[in-house]
Amino acid sequence: MRGSAGYTSRERRLQLPHFYMTRFSTARFSRDVFVFCVCGLLAASSTAQVSQKDSGADASSSAQRGVSMAAQGRCQEALPILKKAAPHLADKQLKYRAVMSTARCAMSLDQTETAVEALLVLNREFPHDLDVLYSTTHFYSELASRAAQELAATAPTSHQAEQLEAEAFESQENWDRAIAEYKKILDQEPKLEGIHYRIGRIFLSKSPADAEAAKAEFNEEVKIDPDNASAEFMLGEIARQAGQWDEAIGHFSRASKLDEGFQEAYLALGMSLNSAGKFSDAITPLRSYVKMQPGDPAGHYQLATAYARTGQKDEAEREMALQREAAAKSPRGAQTPK
Repeated sequence: MRGSAGYTSRERRLQLPHFYMTRFSTARFSRDVFVFCVCGLLAASSTAQVSQKDSGADASSSAQRGVSMAAQGRCQEALPILKKAAPHLADKQLKYRAVMSTARCAMSLDQTETAVEALLVLNREFPHDLDVLYSTTHFYSELASRAAQELAATAPTSHQAEQLEAEAFESQENWDRAIAEYKKILDQEPKLEGIHYRIGRIFLSKSPADAEAAKAEFNEEVKIDPDNASAEFMLGEIARQAGQWDEAIGHFSRASKLDEGFQEAYLALGMSLNSAGKFSDAITPLRSYVKMQPGDPAGHYQLATAYARTGQKDEAEREMALQREAAAKSPRGAQTPK
């Protein structure tokens, strides 16, 4: 008699051993494959770890050799070794020495890009380190000097070369020589942007300051470059110092519109509006300023004044509290400008 599966009882008995043998063989095969795969993965992982350890050890050995060669002045040989090894170093101190040696060797070999990249790594991975800061200052100064020498050698009569010379006199506070150099540039390039602005700043830096001469220079700058927010600001400051509130307000307003990130323009505009008695108009620029510079006591003081004079007592008291808090944290800002 055949069962529901289509086999007789005898056929089922004969089929069962074959079935179980097949299942057993399949299971054993699967187990063997699994064990083989696991063992293979473990072996591969172990090999990779050994390879990584060997790679790290090789990098350390290479870096130490490169640092030693650099210390002996063999930068031509050391630099390729250091560049290759440094990115793979786990030891922070060894990496510090390797990258510092890279920067020094690159500077000595006039490889600017490599030197700058090494300085970026040092400042990123060793922030606030005194030797890193010193080396960064020294190397960037040296790079600037080299660029200036190349400019002077390539185009000694160009306005760029003349401007570098003028700026050098300006940094030495040799005002008359600086003005003379800037005027030489204007003889060559009468419409060159930024030169009248720099002359105007010098007139304000002299002792005593010559505000009228500075004003004339800033006005000339605005004619050449109507989008010069800095020139507009300086014109506003000259007017503010003279108590010419409406003129100051116009210049500061234009400066803040030309450069929306010009923080000082918002403060100066608010101060001028307060001085002109336009307290309600002063609130908006002063709010903008204290959002940009919440730690400046002057901004909170001026905004408190505007609130108080427009009857907003609670807001005024809050700003005065913020002013006192900011002044306590920043003693140099405690003296409130008038």
